Amino acid sequence: MDRSIALRGLGTLVLCAAAADRASVAPVPYSEMASSAYMAPDKSDASGRVPYRYSTPVDWRAYNAYNKVILDPVVLYRGKDHQFGDMSDKDKDKATLAAYMQNSFAERLRGRFALVRERGPNTLRIRLTLTGAVTNTPVLGTLSRFDLAGAVYNGVQAARDGEGTMTGSVVYGVEIFDAATSRLLSAYVTKQYPGAYDIKASVGALAAATAGLDKGADALMAQLN
Repeated sequence: MDRSIALRGLGTLVLCAAAADRASVAPVPYSEMASSAYMAPDKSDASGRVPYRYSTPVDWRAYNAYNKVILDPVVLYRGKDHQFGDMSDKDKDKATLAAYMQNSFAERLRGRFALVRERGPNTLRIRLTLTGAVTNTPVLGTLSRFDLAGAVYNGVQAARDGEGTMTGSVVYGVEIFDAATSRLLSAYVTKQYPGAYDIKASVGALAAATAGLDKGADALMAQLN
């Protein structure tokens, strides 16, 4: 057998195995999130990004409705069903992601709401819980976009808004309350990741996870608008 063909075949197997391994990281209704008992499978979500959700009928932009928001500090989830993989509780990557998440969501919320600290009428309270993350595979994650086998696989994934090869991701929960009454209005868990051909998001251990957080913040704003 031609050596180059054999190597390409081996490369394809490695890429497929890596993709399958990362695809196995999927959100669950995390047992220690306060809203987990209310969540149910979201059958309307064909993407698989938001597999569990709880919602009540809310007109977010109704007259005299919500125009202020309290954004709680991001919670680092410590339940046994977390999905941080090899990241330890003392791992700086967790703190880095939590800080980035706080800033990313605050920046987007500020474009629609006044960020406040006190509970009151017309005010939402949002709690974000970082429940897991996967880092990029160094070097190989980027190279796989140019490898023949990787290009084919990533092309398919890009067309279906799926994950790229050897690319990181982030999983977290969102809980939205009426600040004045503490009534739970909406909750969901989600997995976010960059586009399969987002080369920039493949460079650096946390680049894909932070890109996923930006996409997740945009998705939350789409819900609230």
